[in-house]
Amino acid sequence: MPRAVREQQMLDAAVRTFGQRGYRAASMDEIAELAGVSKPLVYLYLNSKEELFTACIRREAAALVAAVRDALERDAAGPGLPADRQLWAGLTAFFTHTAENPDGWAVLHQQARTHGEPFAAEVAAMRDEIAAFVTGLIGEAAREAHRDPALGDRDVSGLAQALVGAAESLAQWANETPGVSAKEAAATLMNFAWTGLGGLMDGRRWSPSR
Repeated sequence: MPRAVREQQMLDAAVRTFGQRGYRAASMDEIAELAGVSKPLVYLYLNSKEELFTACIRREAAALVAAVRDALERDAAGPGLPADRQLWAGLTAFFTHTAENPDGWAVLHQQARTHGEPFAAEVAAMRDEIAAFVTGLIGEAAREAHRDPALGDRDVSGLAQALVGAAESLAQWANETPGVSAKEAAATLMNFAWTGLGGLMDGRRWSPSR
């Protein structure tokens, strides 16, 4: 069997094991058995448990980002498509991918973040890439609403971070709640976030009462 194919089998087994049992509880023996290989072969390919876990994070992060980008290229392509339709396509792809790959999402959202560096840094890089995409869409929406956008760069960046954080929490909730579809989760977030953004685009800002 080609090395690349064998390595993907090992990563498949590792993602499943790490996602379901957690990083600390997962054993290399269990991963090797699930992959149908010997433990020495796992070490030969991926050197250590830490390197194997890092490889899982990188693969799952790249797959998630690719799913969002592919959806935009496929569904949201075309000149003049409103920013909200682009965001809808991206969110639907995000929730579809996390629902179809629950073990991979558990590795990214739960395991990698709770076991310190360098694992958390790998997830942060993925998060920054998605946040940059959302920042661009919010900035584009502001330009659509105003020739001179009322939202400053820091406002746009902060809103993007809030939206990404909400998407992450909602994906976890959707995966744990029977019957919640990807489109339902995406619509929930659009109703929550984009409606509020619409008010900002119209110049309506909330402020605490004095």
